[in-house]
Formats: sequence, structure tokens, C-alpha cells
Amino acid sequence: MLRTSIIGVLLIAMLPCVSVGAAEAVEVTSPDGRLTLSLSMGKAITYSVSYKGKEVVAPSAIGLTVGGKFFWAQPKVKKVLPRSVNQTITPLYGKFATLQDSFNEKRVELDGSYAITVRAYNEGVAYRFATAIKGMVTVESETAEFNLAGEPEVTFPETNTLTSWEVPYLKYQTPAAIDEGKRAITPTLFSYPDAGRLRVVVAEADVRSYPGMYLERTKGGFRGYYAPYPDSIAMGSWGNFVTVVQRQASYIAKTEGTREYPWRVIIATDDDRALLTNELIYKLSTPQAIADASWVKPGKAAWEWWHDAELPGDSVPSGMKNRSTALYKRYVDFAAENGIEYLMWDAGWSDIFDLSKVNPKTDVQEVIRYAKSKNVGVFLWCVAAALRENADTYMDLLRSWGAVGLKVDFFDRDDQQALDWLEAIARKAAEHKLMVDFHGCGKPTGLQRMYPNILNFEAVRGAECAKWDLTPNPVHHLTFPFTRMLGGSLDYTPGSMRNRTQQSFKPLDPGMPLTMGTRCHELAMYVVYDQYFAMLCDSPAEYNKYPDVRKFLADVPVAFDDTRVLAARVGEYAVVAKQKDGKWYVGGMTDWTARVVEVDFSFLEAGAQYTAEIFTDGYEANQDAERYNHETITLTSSTKLKVKMAVGGGFVMEIKN
Repeated sequence: MLRTSIIGVLLIAMLPCVSVGAAEAVEVTSPDGRLTLSLSMGKAITYSVSYKGKEVVAPSAIGLTVGGKFFWAQPKVKKVLPRSVNQTITPLYGKFATLQDSFNEKRVELDGSYAITVRAYNEGVAYRFATAIKGMVTVESETAEFNLAGEPEVTFPETNTLTSWEVPYLKYQTPAAIDEGKRAITPTLFSYPDAGRLRVVVAEADVRSYPGMYLERTKGGFRGYYAPYPDSIAMGSWGNFVTVVQRQASYIAKTEGTREYPWRVIIATDDDRALLTNELIYKLSTPQAIADASWVKPGKAAWEWWHDAELPGDSVPSGMKNRSTALYKRYVDFAAENGIEYLMWDAGWSDIFDLSKVNPKTDVQEVIRYAKSKNVGVFLWCVAAALRENADTYMDLLRSWGAVGLKVDFFDRDDQQALDWLEAIARKAAEHKLMVDFHGCGKPTGLQRMYPNILNFEAVRGAECAKWDLTPNPVHHLTFPFTRMLGGSLDYTPGSMRNRTQQSFKPLDPGMPLTMGTRCHELAMYVVYDQYFAMLCDSPAEYNKYPDVRKFLADVPVAFDDTRVLAARVGEYAVVAKQKDGKWYVGGMTDWTARVVEVDFSFLEAGAQYTAEIFTDGYEANQDAERYNHETITLTSSTKLKVKMAVGGGFVMEIKN
């Protein structure tokens, strides 16, 4: 291990070229004046955050321990560099064609080659450290306190491990109700019901070659917690194909001494709708590193795993024990006939560790050839461990077969080593022109901006859990879009056609699972959720029973040019309109409360007349969740339409002129 002779901490001061007194502070305010991040110097560096003049994060300590030393006292400031930026970002794809990137910033540079940058957007505020030290250094720890003002409710995606991000969200009435030492993944949501429904989210962005941050309950508030660097790993866990940490080092990162560290992010708003369009984590992250990404194509996929590859009534034998070349060609045919861009071929096609050893029951190259002849691309599943040492070899092989992407599963870690490994896979996949769907991974923090060939991260308790428990329910469906989805696209894997009420649902595995919520609730996920590689999780045989539903699922895009959130409340309901190529799609979802919402179509072009195909919950959907109505109506921008949603219900619309 290399250590530098110059070791440091990050300190901040108000004025350049002078020592800074304890009472002085550096402030940065958002362009709209609502959010302010203040840094002050006393015995420790602290920051605080206010929204509309009200303190939402009380003074909280921050800093790094590098090489065993942590200096706080009397830093000397070389200069403070303010700047304001107002520019446009054009994502390769997303829920907007362009993003307005407007912020105010101050970078404070200190003697000893340390700096801290603070930045304020209308969407939130952030700070990050930087060091300029020769050679490699070890980061023993990072101090990041989050002392939330008052007694907010806490939506806490609690975890007792450092290996899973597919967790349910627990709701605590106050922080005091959370036991000291309990940890949650980020983003984590705090709510102030008595303060205009103010929401505060703690998150992070641009995490590269560094461990991900958890939020740990402390005696006085919350603080960042980070997986230690692994000192030793071995194969283990479920299936014995996961890299498991055997011993932990005494530090969290071993890194280049000259670098910037992750952004620590505070989002605050009193409008829940704003959380569904907040792109701050993306904006804070490293810009696109792929020069030519024209081959990256978001889309939907037919997928066999969730419904156990069952094709009831088909002449080809189906089911997991009967997976064959002929069976996968059936999935290709379904995709091709409905304009579905991809086949997602899950586990079982190859040896777990040697992807060149193909299951003799299936001719992978023939299926890929057949799919290509029908303009369907094929993604192939693999475990992350298979790509640790042979990524280039296997990616060369799969690309030579004609595969267009990989679903890489079972990282089950987000320490520095694991995130370096994940980024390397994304980079190598880009070099081989392969898209990626990451599973069993930590939550996204913006790497998809740098490598837009990453279409999805899982990191959400998804529809697969309907096989085993009650957690993927309508309340959950209306919680994670306001929290986890702030980090980026997710792979919830919707599309179930066996929809059940709360009373009639039961987990089912093996076989063809059931899901909670109505048919229209399920369809609305394709509009409300950001999912740039969207599964059709159910059997083609099921979709073929409902040609109108099948057509909607074929038509609805995965990426859009504009997004308008018409109504939203965390954990309760959401109504979202998204536009692509002149068509609008509207999706509405509710929790276990039946609702009537009024949809205002003023987002449509004035003076134009539109035709809308509308799917709504059927008259008896409170008892039979599969019941739905499908009708066509005429709309204009002045139309206001009241729509009923059943218990666990929803609706969708496809609007064109």
C-alpha cells in the first residue's frame, strides 16, 4: 500500500487568501432563491440547508480522513471561485429531450491541495470534496452528517446487510423511532406533513471508484456509512456464484490522490410532483464518455423467467424444464409480431462461469440469427463473477454471435472494488457495442450518464418478489418512484396479466405468479416508471388473450421527449403524462384507496383535436382486479376528465391527433 507524505482533510473558508473565523460562512443559493447551502468553520466544518428560508438540515459535520489524519483547525484559503452555469444537456434518451442545467457554485481551494465545491440547483443542493495529492492514498473514513431539522417522518429502505438493494420501504413517524445503528440505502426520504408537505431527500451522485453511501441512524440524527474495502473475497452465497467479502480492510477506499469525490445531495421540495421529474443526480454526474452511441437503443423485451417460460396452449413444449431453441423462437415471433425490440434470455442458456459452454438443449446462435432476421435483438443473462477476469473474451464471443446486450446479475456489493468492477463492465461493454441491464447491484448514482449503454439498474424490490411475499404492492409501487427512481431507470419488470385484489392475492412459485393491483394499475407502470429496457414479464399466451392490451404495450415507448406530472402524492397516487413523437401517454396509479382524479389536458396543443384510447378500471375491479374498460374518446386542450381508480387501481391513455 502506498501512502503520501502529504495527508489531509477538506476544509472550507469564506474568503480567499485569508484565515476564516468561526462565525463566517460560505453560502450558495439556487437560481430561484429557494434553496441555500451554507458552510461554516468552527471546531469542525459544518453545512446546513434551508428551503424557502426554513432550515431543513441543521448544522452537520463533514470531512475526510486520509492517511490517518484529519485536520480541522484554522485552514488557510487560497481562493474562492464562484461561478454560475445555465446550459442545456441533451441526453441520449430519457424522459426529456433536453435538460436545463442551471446552478450556482462556489469552489473553495485551500493550502494543502484540498478543496470543497458547493452547488445549488432549483432541484437541490450538493457538495463534494477534491484532493490534489501525488500518488495513491487511502481514505479511512468520510464524515457526512445529516441532522434533519425537526421531527420528520422517515421513509426508510432499511437493510441489515451490505449486499442487497431490493428492500421494502419502512415508514417511521419520527427519526427517534428508528433504533440507533439501523441503516438504509439511499435515496432516503424525510417528510414534514405539518410544513406544507415538505419533502427532503438525502442522496448521492457521481460515485466512481468509491463505496456507495448508506444512511445510518445516530443518537443525534443520521450519518453516511460506507462498506469497507474488501481485504479478501471468495465465491459463496446463494448458488456459490457471488463474490463474498471474507475480510474487510481498515479503510473505505484506496484511490488516486488527485481526484474529486462523490457528491452528497440534498433535494427539497413542497411539491411531490417535482420528485418525479427531478434529474439532479443525472446532472451532477460525469458526462457521456462514449463518442458514438448511435447503437444504443432503449426498448421493450419479451422475457421468459418471471412466468417460468410457460406458453399454455402452444404446440411447442414449454416450462423451465422444456426450454429449447423452438421455444425461444416462439418468444422471438411474439416480439417481432408486436414490434417489441428485444428478447431477454435469462439464466440457463450457458454454464454459470464459462459462457462459451452453451446448454445443449438450446442453439443460442441459431436463436440470435433467427431473431436478427426478424429485427429482434437478444440480451443474454450472466452472473457478474463470470466477467471478473474474462470480460473481453466473453463480450467478443457474444458480440460475434450477434447478441446486442447483457443482463449482468449478482454483484451483491457496492464497496469500492465492486463499483470499479461494475464500471469496468460498462466500459468494456461499450467498447464491444453491447448494452447492459445491471441486476443484483447497488442503486444508480449517475453512471448511466457516462455510459448510456447502461439501460437499467435493478436496485428495486420488483415484481419477482410477487412469487414469494406481499411486498410488491400498490403502496410500494407509489413509494419508490419518489425515492429510488431519483437515481435513474429501474427494472421493476411489470406486465402481469394475473391481477389480484389485496384479499385474493397469494404468492406463487413455481408457476405463473399473481400480482397485486388492477390490470390498469399494471399498465400504468409503463408510463409512470422510468425504465429504458422495459420487460413484458408475462407469457405471450396471456397477452394474446387481450389484443387491445397487447397493442397498448406494443405502442407505449420507453423513452420520451417531455414529461408532465399532473398529480402526485408520495405513497398514495401519481398521474403522469409523457410525450413522444407527437403522441401523449398518460398513466395514473393509486394505492389501496379508490380515487377519482380529474385529468386536465391543458398540456395538449390549443386548438387541436385529439383521439384518446383509454383503459380504466372496470365496474367490478374492486372485486376482480383483471376487469377493465377500453374506449375511444375525443379530447382538446380544454377537456377536463374525471377518472375513477379502483382500490389498487389505475388507468392509461394513448392520445394522438
